[in-house]
Amino acid sequence: MSKKSAGFLALALLVALNAHAQTFPSKPVRIITPFPVGSGPEGVARMVADKLSRAWGQPVVIENRPGGNGFIAIDAFKRGATDGHDLIQLDNVHLTAYPHLFKKLPYDPKNNFDTLLPLFKTYFFFTTASNSKYQSVKDLIADAKANPGKLNYGSWSVGNPVHLGSALFDSVTGIDTQHVVYKETSQLYTGVATGELAYALGTSATAGPLYRAGKLKYLAIAAPRRLAAFKDVPTVTEAGGPANFEVGGWTAIAAPRGLPATVADKIQRDIEKALAEPDVREKFISFGYESFTPTREQFNQYIQAESARQAAVILRSKAALD
Repeated sequence: MSKKSAGFLALALLVALNAHAQTFPSKPVRIITPFPVGSGPEGVARMVADKLSRAWGQPVVIENRPGGNGFIAIDAFKRGATDGHDLIQLDNVHLTAYPHLFKKLPYDPKNNFDTLLPLFKTYFFFTTASNSKYQSVKDLIADAKANPGKLNYGSWSVGNPVHLGSALFDSVTGIDTQHVVYKETSQLYTGVATGELAYALGTSATAGPLYRAGKLKYLAIAAPRRLAAFKDVPTVTEAGGPANFEVGGWTAIAAPRGLPATVADKIQRDIEKALAEPDVREKFISFGYESFTPTREQFNQYIQAESARQAAVILRSKAALD
């Protein structure tokens, strides 16, 4: 093939790809989420979907597939369209923790997903009953050391950010607490409010309803700084806990691997525009969420670093699942 012919071929391919991006989407788009209706992460995805519907002139629907560690949603995504009309919202654990926790995963994080961008980042509060004797994280640690193995904390599964964050807390403080698994987040934080649990980590989206009802209190936020919406809640370090202790979470939008770059870029660019709108930012503040806007390359590097950190936590906690 001559250089001239090769040039024409490359130009034709570029034109075809650009045309594909300009005509996307050509039908309704589905965003599959592992989160239940009414949850904070699902609420953000729903706001984004509404804005994409208006921008694209096509319906963008949220399909809730909760349960099964997110595997139900991931299976639906794997069986869906591969041209970008089916997307998925993933939790950070799906990409960074589960590969080290499960002996066999029903998906391949590297080959099943093209992770386009994060939607938000959040940090976890140390929550306890409003009438709890604990006034600070320092009090909690002291009680746990005085009663090894007797205090408990809760989460909704093995390997989620709350479980792994609490296991990390045990490790860095030298305490020994027991993990209790609840079926739903509502049951979990009710367990904290009634004193069944000594404490649980929770976001303002998950623990917020009982906090606002006066049944929970926040001892500290496991973040590098205080949150703007909760300026009276100290960081873990300020509350007498270990220095620089952080427990965070994030969710991301992923497309099928192999999606043409022009289409992937369009989806990413339009979601970024939606996330930048004032009403979305206001919702973030009310949920205690933060904007998280790395480039795709930076985000992939962040995922790799987070994966290595989670692997170390899982190894120390000796957690494993089939």
